[in-house]
Amino acid sequence: MMYRPLWKIAGQSKRTSNLWFTSRHVCTGDGKKGLVVGVYEGCCPGEFSLTETGRKFNDCVGGKLVELLKGTRVKKGKAQVFGNLGDEFYHVAAAGLGPESVGWNSIEAMDECKENIRSAAGVGAMALQDQGVTNISVEEFTNAEAAAEGAALGVWRYQEWKAAEDRATVAAIDLYGSQEREAWIRGIVKAESQNMARELEEVPANLMTPTILCRFMQEHICPCGAKLEVRDRDYLDAQGFSAFLTMAKGSCEQPAVAEIMYCGASPSDRPIGLIGKAVTFDSGGINLKECPMSEHRGDLAGAAVVIGVMNAICRMRLPLNVVAILPIMENMPSGMAVKPGDVVMAKNGKTIRIEDTDNEGRVILADIMTYMEKHHPCLVVNVGTAAQGLKNSVGVPPTGVFSTSDIVWMEMNRAGGTTGDRVWRFPFWKFYRSRVTNFAGVDTVNKGKGPGGWPCLGAAFLLEFVPPCIDFVHLDISASGLLHTGVGMPYLRKHTMSGRPVRTLVQFLYQIACPHQNICDC
Repeated sequence: MMYRPLWKIAGQSKRTSNLWFTSRHVCTGDGKKGLVVGVYEGCCPGEFSLTETGRKFNDCVGGKLVELLKGTRVKKGKAQVFGNLGDEFYHVAAAGLGPESVGWNSIEAMDECKENIRSAAGVGAMALQDQGVTNISVEEFTNAEAAAEGAALGVWRYQEWKAAEDRATVAAIDLYGSQEREAWIRGIVKAESQNMARELEEVPANLMTPTILCRFMQEHICPCGAKLEVRDRDYLDAQGFSAFLTMAKGSCEQPAVAEIMYCGASPSDRPIGLIGKAVTFDSGGINLKECPMSEHRGDLAGAAVVIGVMNAICRMRLPLNVVAILPIMENMPSGMAVKPGDVVMAKNGKTIRIEDTDNEGRVILADIMTYMEKHHPCLVVNVGTAAQGLKNSVGVPPTGVFSTSDIVWMEMNRAGGTTGDRVWRFPFWKFYRSRVTNFAGVDTVNKGKGPGGWPCLGAAFLLEFVPPCIDFVHLDISASGLLHTGVGMPYLRKHTMSGRPVRTLVQFLYQIACPHQNICDC
């Protein structure tokens, strides 16, 4: 079968519902215009103050905005929408920013000022969009980059397969009343890249097979300046990717490994390696998952995040070299599927007993870790949905981080606090490594010995295949990278895929490429 890119399957010449097209200030619908301004909480109940831009707008409309706000309480992360405030805007959203005097909170490990701005911009833009406003202007709230992120993430929707007449409003966003255009564009790039990851995670598995995912990268990543190479089954078989190919046997969809190379620094500089798990649908194999399992169309979230990151660093032209490797396959049950108890040999010569076919991700990554060594990276960052136990232990807010380097962890933690997409460190102890290696007859087992500790055991398994003398970070996004539950981050619509932590990884790479000391410029 000849696969076509998804937007061509849908009969569209260009996916105009995607934010990376609508953010180019294309007018849509009937052209209703709206404005988002900020409201700070006062010290006493009922007290409030407008932002500088809000005060200027209030003066322009003869004080009507302040009059309407009296007696209401605009809480942080909420918005009030008003109409008939002058002739320029159909609706105005007054969005709550919380207290004015907030900044970096070391206990919360977050820049609360920037996150409050994202929340205000996001909920304000979403409120206007829900009122049918198609062209939304957003003030900078003292940080145009954070405002752009919140608004662009907030107005994103996935509705490709709804009838055109039933689709919700598609909104374009733009900066209002500020000259901070460069910061605004930087925020738009980060948000668009996260929205790209969100779309990949949302697409139904029959329309996002390994082949189609490779076509998507060809259409979106190559034009940005990166080089893409796709390795097919014959190449992988010849190169000894036995563990990867064994896990892919259960599906009739052909597996592949994609390599994306971005050269923004001297060719002699060692690159940073990114690895993203791309299981385009994860049924669990013979160890079948419980139903409903439709969320597991998003088991390519690790690769989706890496693709979004590569899109961002290409567009931002960061001065560093990055190599991304994505193992792409389906995990399905069939007469050819791997069976519990089967033993395979990974590319580095270590044997793996596959106790649980639902732990396919760590098995396919074993070969990729070894393969990454040919690029001589200085740091390897792996991203993937690895263990559901993480959601039970920390809930939704943080991404789990396992790091062999304290310095790398500190930079990742700082990046998460800056973007509001926080991370939390888990142990890489020898105790866990012994529980995936201390077995008779084989070198490693892909499940390990409990009870509990499954995320730590999964990370410890991966560490057995990391090339020596290379810093390694594993990001477990099983709690943060799939469906947003509505807890925290009000600028992400509930029950949509989150695309996390694209912005945190982009910020992390930015900090490496352009180091600076100031962590709060809000």
